[in-house]
Amino acid sequence: MFAKLVRLFVIKTRVEAYMIIYALATGAVQRGTVYLHQFPGFGGKMLFVACTGAVFMAGAKMLDCLRHEQRLAADSEQGA
Repeated sequence: MFAKLVRLFVIKTRVEAYMIIYALATGAVQRGTVYLHQFPGFGGKMLFVACTGAVFMAGAKMLDCLRHEQRLAADSEQGA
């Protein structure tokens, strides 16, 4: 039962990764706009860029890990 629950939280395809990246991006932009209102000027803009930049880095890491896992799975199938 626990294994089935854990499987829901595993990213298996690039489409799933893109959906998660989109959700992270919308949240980051929302948080960035709050920063722009709270800290007008250069500081707010830098915090906005930091929020959105974090999504780019996390998204790239997710897609890279998926590609790596697929390569490992293909290598293990060829070796077996």
